[in-house]
Amino acid sequence: MKLNTKLLGKNFEHYEKIDSTQAEIWRRIKKNNIKSGTIISADIQTEGIGTHGRIWRTDENNNIAFSFVIKTNCNISKLNGITLEIAEVLVQVFKNLYNIELKIKEPNDLVYNDKKIGGILCQTKLNGEIVKYVVIGIGINTNKTYFSEDIKEIASSIKKEFNININNEEVINEFCNLFEKRLIKRIGEI
Repeated sequence: MKLNTKLLGKNFEHYEKIDSTQAEIWRRIKKNNIKSGTIISADIQTEGIGTHGRIWRTDENNNIAFSFVIKTNCNISKLNGITLEIAEVLVQVFKNLYNIELKIKEPNDLVYNDKKIGGILCQTKLNGEIVKYVVIGIGINTNKTYFSEDIKEIASSIKKEFNININNEEVINEFCNLFEKRLIKRIGEI
């Protein structure tokens, strides 16, 4: 990875197959066995977590599915709107790298032609009003080609919409480089 970050993505682990990148981070938090800034990514997630208890399907290789953790001691109010800010950064990443104009369906979806391309899940562990951990999951259908009957009218991918191949590592690098700067402005030193 070509990162210009202090922390985000410096520890990077990739799995060919895992139940959920988000769940794996929470398991490690429970064991106190994870460094702040760690990214866990996967080709396939068998039980990817979406919002409202939904499943995020990562059933083909070469799409983006990753989660990362930030240890902090900031007040919960400093994280207001963070999911939308992550979406804004992702829109900027695709504009910068591929000149693609994705849209945001608030608060946490990336869409194109009213079809969902990606989603963001933000979870926290609190001690009162103080955030101890922020765990953020990002799933983006970059190169996905097959959509089952139940989702083909509401979901799509960059490849399907624009007929281009996406370099997932490049997207994750650009996201980390841009988002870490914004995160530091939000919560102070990380």
